[in-house]
Amino acid sequence: MSEPVSVADSRDFRPTLADVARAAGVSIATASRVLNGFPRVSPERRKQVESAMLALGYARQRAARAPSARHTGSIALVVCEEVPRLFTDPYFPRIAAGVGRELTAVGVQLVLLTVPATDDYQSPVVRYLDGGHVDGALVVGMHGRRPLDLDWLGIPVVFGGRPVQPGRTGRLPYVDADNEGGARLATQRLLDGGRLTVATVAGPQDMTAGVDRLLGYRQAMARTGRYDESLVVCGDFGQASGEYATSRLLSRRPDIDGIFAASDMMAVGALRALRRAGRRVPEDVAVVGFDDLPIGCWTDPPLTTVRQPVEEMGARMTAELLAMIDGAAPRRSTVLDTELVPRKSA
Repeated sequence: MSEPVSVADSRDFRPTLADVARAAGVSIATASRVLNGFPRVSPERRKQVESAMLALGYARQRAARAPSARHTGSIALVVCEEVPRLFTDPYFPRIAAGVGRELTAVGVQLVLLTVPATDDYQSPVVRYLDGGHVDGALVVGMHGRRPLDLDWLGIPVVFGGRPVQPGRTGRLPYVDADNEGGARLATQRLLDGGRLTVATVAGPQDMTAGVDRLLGYRQAMARTGRYDESLVVCGDFGQASGEYATSRLLSRRPDIDGIFAASDMMAVGALRALRRAGRRVPEDVAVVGFDDLPIGCWTDPPLTTVRQPVEEMGARMTAELLAMIDGAAPRRSTVLDTELVPRKSA
């Protein structure tokens, strides 16, 4: 165990749970379990953490952040993507627009935090959120391979999208779209149009949107008895991955006459790959996307897609979080409807 550091002579020191964990020689997760009274912590570890909390004055700091205390007037929007993706994927600005609309109405400041895909990516974000800087956090773009462990934080948290690993964050609410139902609508549109060999450019399988949209496609295809794993290639929701995945599908299954792309950006990439291969849309291959981004109105041909209410998701997340901060609402999750938007591509 590391030797606890006395901070009695430093009025400006504001210890976080990460400081407690470091002083106790344990992980942040272990320190959080002790703080929240969770079982399965050895008596020795519990004593180490409690001693560190006492030495650092952590209990007094946490008391200062009780609900009855003055709020900071800020909430964090945590985006779990690399910074370049934040500015190239239209999903995140649309979420932020919905968040900003709600916060502007109540005079609350938004703090944007990005989470890069590095091995120690949790530490700076978790330390900031646990440091008394914000009253709550909205988390979007969660990936399952390295999920943020946030359910122990002393501030309210709401997710945009159902977490991939609910066991780690099962106590936290989320706002999501009906990705599974929307994917069924998209696939059924292609089947109802007489398409016999319908493929999908699926989303990343470490995100619930990718998982649920692939599930909806599989369900629609299974009803016709035409599901074939060779008709599935995954992308990352980006345009380049949609173009590459479509090229792979065409080389693997030249008989494809319909493609459901699990995002509009991947659908744009699919249109480029089809044009390069000399396939006409929709005469040879019909294409349906997902998101209803503005770009879908300007593709050639205009893109049939599934609308998810992204701005409303951001607004709902924010309203839920503000209610939790004020102690005015229980933790609850919401799934919003999706709808098919027919255009010329299918």
